[in-house]
Amino acid sequence: MTRSDDDSPADASSATASRPRARRRALLAGTAGLAATGALGLAYADGGIPADAFEPPEPGADGDLTLIAHRGFAGENPENTVAAAASAAGRDVPEPRRADLVEVDVVPTADGDVVAFHDDRLAGRAGGALGLTDAEGVVWETDTGTVTDAEVLGSGETVPLLGELLAAVPADVGVNVELKNPGRADLRPGETLSGEVLAERTAAWRPFVERVCSVLDEHDNAVLLSSFCEGALAAAREASSYPVAPILSGSVEDGLAIAREHDAEAVHPPIDLVRGTPIAADGGTGGVDLVETAHAEGRAVNVWTVETWYEARWLAAVGVDGVIADYAGLLDRRP
Repeated sequence: MTRSDDDSPADASSATASRPRARRRALLAGTAGLAATGALGLAYADGGIPADAFEPPEPGADGDLTLIAHRGFAGENPENTVAAAASAAGRDVPEPRRADLVEVDVVPTADGDVVAFHDDRLAGRAGGALGLTDAEGVVWETDTGTVTDAEVLGSGETVPLLGELLAAVPADVGVNVELKNPGRADLRPGETLSGEVLAERTAAWRPFVERVCSVLDEHDNAVLLSSFCEGALAAAREASSYPVAPILSGSVEDGLAIAREHDAEAVHPPIDLVRGTPIAADGGTGGVDLVETAHAEGRAVNVWTVETWYEARWLAAVGVDGVIADYAGLLDRRP
């Protein structure tokens, strides 16, 4: 699986410690176990995987991974919809397929409402060849009624308000809310910012992030806020006590720098920036073992976007904490 550039968990101890589910790792409940799990990947840390390592690790370790439903398991559900959230996390979903967290993207409408949606435009993906909905227009330039009437991928499901989607997620399942866009085209994703530039970007995100947090405050789910944009993370730190995670794109070092600047509880790298697996990009890590470094600093590592049991098993073997996955039951899909 190669990453795509459009992809893309209260104080860590309080948000999820009450979750009794056996598979769930203490993702937000402290860092005592992180160094130990990171040690699983040390054998591969210096030179990637051995040349003869063609088979994935033995099954078992991936049972400890936190399973995060990417847009509500977008590989099998209409993404970012109420139906997707219910399918990923409903109380009647059997344990091997039930998500620990549901990941959802958020953007504003022209009326300032927060909706669960990934793209800038209601229709138009892959250069316009694939329409995500049956409506037209930039989301933040379109009124709420038009946005929430738009049908997603011909599924009969429409674009929901964030609060509507959260109502479909039981309180014992967390939510990973990706702050996708505050309603402007000139984002600076992946950049490390400082001084006046960071202040300006934080101010640009602040009203939207405050609205997002206001909606989240009305629900009892554990929350993780993530973003490609440092300004969004800075605004989130100002607006709430929810944990934050930078989403990495091109540079491990830049992502870790942003995590340190904002004392992030987790980092979200793409799958090819994790060393020690057959999926890792040659030279893409800048010589940094992301898992080892993040764990040493007390941060969880959740990897996007994972599509196969093979990828999940390798990631577990090198010590990652969570997989942001397109398919339910991925941790059980083994030959």
